[in-house]
Amino acid sequence: MPSIGAYLIIGAAAAFITFVTTPIVSWLARKLGWLYEPTERTVHILPIPNVGGIALFAGFVGAFALSRLLDPFDALFARNSEPRGVLIAAVVMFLVGLIDDVRDISAPAKVLGTVLASAALVAFGVTMFYFRLPFVDVVFLSDDWIPLITVLWVLGMSQSINLIDGLDGLAAGIVAIGSGAFFLYSQTLNDRGLLIPPNVGPLVAIITVGICLGFLPHNFNPAKIFMGDSGALLLGLLVAVSTSVVGGRTDPTGQAIAGQAYFFLAPLFIPLFILGVPIVDTVFAIARRARRGQGLTTADKGHLHHRLMEMGHGQRRSVLILWLWTALLSAFVLYPVITESGASYIPIGAAMLGLVLYTVMHPQIRRHRSGG
Repeated sequence: MPSIGAYLIIGAAAAFITFVTTPIVSWLARKLGWLYEPTERTVHILPIPNVGGIALFAGFVGAFALSRLLDPFDALFARNSEPRGVLIAAVVMFLVGLIDDVRDISAPAKVLGTVLASAALVAFGVTMFYFRLPFVDVVFLSDDWIPLITVLWVLGMSQSINLIDGLDGLAAGIVAIGSGAFFLYSQTLNDRGLLIPPNVGPLVAIITVGICLGFLPHNFNPAKIFMGDSGALLLGLLVAVSTSVVGGRTDPTGQAIAGQAYFFLAPLFIPLFILGVPIVDTVFAIARRARRGQGLTTADKGHLHHRLMEMGHGQRRSVLILWLWTALLSAFVLYPVITESGASYIPIGAAMLGLVLYTVMHPQIRRHRSGG
């Protein structure tokens, strides 16, 4: 596996390419009229370019191509079809999202695009091999189950990122934090000889971090550009790929260190915790719309970020609160694994309690309540 230094070079390249490309994409979008008009459920009041996914895609392709040229990644690309599968699937998801940003397409059409992207992953072998049920046993996936599991994993991750993309910088920040945490987790597994090489997961994770960090300066409040569905679906796919080929290929014969049994032996549960904010938001959205008899794609203002703003938090504070929750959830699952010690969650629990109190007791919230 490449060194951390080599990975960081690729991540920095992804950030740089995305950062310099985003203003060009914004200018082009305004020329072509690819703008997101304000509606009753949006928080912005002016038309804003909504095809930032083009810049994210440029950063991904540029960094991916650079990694192919660097010697440390030769083993990953040599006689390995998986990188091609990742690239093809990313192109499919990006194009589906871009078409939806520019012309609007139906929900079934977007699901079909997700299925096609997942089919590319399966065809080139970018899939999980098995997963471990905590304290039970390892479940090896047969060829009959792999396509279905891959489609569901990609669909779940992409829709979770898409639904959380409701405030300036929210989705990009959460994905950057989550992918960064998962990259550290993959390196820990690799250092202990539990990550079966060659594995494209860490490379995809660090590129995802890079493109998000490069996009954030243009996307944080007040945003100059939105990532749109082209960006959200692309990020969802990249998160799905990195988590499945790392979490679904960790050596099942490895033994856990004391105090690490749950998270160490159930690597596919790690992304479910790290990405807890968008996943919980998605589950609540599905339940909320099912209770109202609405379609799953019906837009509303019941998401976590909307509720924080209704409490009286502004855009920036709402985004920072959800970023912090992602960081704390990442620390919660990674601390015992990385430190090789028994779980000591007192500092993390105290931080979570402090964040809860900050969320509900902030002076701005009290003024908002007293004002009716």
